Amino acid sequence: MNRYITATREDWLAARLELLEAEKALTRLSDEVARQRQALPWVRIDKAYRFDTETGSAPLADLFEGRSQLLVYHFMFGSDYTAGCPSCSAIADGFEGIFTHLANHDVTLMAVSRAPLAKLQAYKRRMGWTFPWVSAGASDFTADFNVYFTDAQQREGLVEYNYQRGGHAMDATQIPEPVARFAATCGTDAPTYTRDRPGLSAFVLEDGEIYHTYSTYARGLDGLWNMYQWLDRAPKGRNETGPWWRRHDEYEG
Repeated sequence: MNRYITATREDWLAARLELLEAEKALTRLSDEVARQRQALPWVRIDKAYRFDTETGSAPLADLFEGRSQLLVYHFMFGSDYTAGCPSCSAIADGFEGIFTHLANHDVTLMAVSRAPLAKLQAYKRRMGWTFPWVSAGASDFTADFNVYFTDAQQREGLVEYNYQRGGHAMDATQIPEPVARFAATCGTDAPTYTRDRPGLSAFVLEDGEIYHTYSTYARGLDGLWNMYQWLDRAPKGRNETGPWWRRHDEYEG
C-alpha cells in the first residue's frame, strides 16, 4: 500500500515551507549541540599507548601526524576477524577524500582497530581505501575507550558501552539474525564479534600534552554514515526493515 500523497504545486510549496521551518530549527539545535560538544572539559591522557603503524611502533602523539587535533574512528575489526565489520566498512567508505580536507584543516582522521596491522592493510587494499589505519592490539587503548570487552566482562555483564552497563554473553537463542550474519561475514561467531564495538573519539595536542575531549558510540555515529544522509533526503527515506547493506564489493552486479 502506497503511503505517499499527491498534491498541487501550491499545496506542495506550503508543506515545504512548513518543513523548512522545522529544518532550520534542527540546524540551530545541531549548532547548539556542537557548541556543547566543544565545551566539554578536556581529560589529560597519562597512559603511554602504543600502536602498530606502517612505519613501526608509535605513541599516540605520532597519530596526530603534526596536527593539533585527532579524530579516531574505532573500527570493528577484532584480532579474530577475517574481515572488517560491514557497518564500519560502510561508514569508512565515506572517509575517502574527507580525510584529506580534514588534514588541511589541522585535523587528522585515523581508523584504529585491534586486528594485527597486516590484516588491516590487506583489507584496506581489498576495499581500495587510502586513509590511515593503525592497530592498537598490543595496548589497552580500545578497552580504555570502551570499544573492546573481554569474554569474562561479557559473561559477567560488565560491558559498559555507550555510557550504559549491560551485555551478558549471548546464547544461540538470543542472537539476533543480523548480528549472526555480520559475524559470519567477519569469519567469527556472534559473541566474539560483539566484543568489539564501533565509536569515535576526539583528542587534542596542546603544549605537549594530549587530552581526550569527546567520544560517541552506537547511534551517535549516525552522522558519519554518508549513505544515510542521502537516504534521509530520498523520496522513500531509509526504507529498511533491518540491515541491508554489504561491503561495497559484495553487491551483485
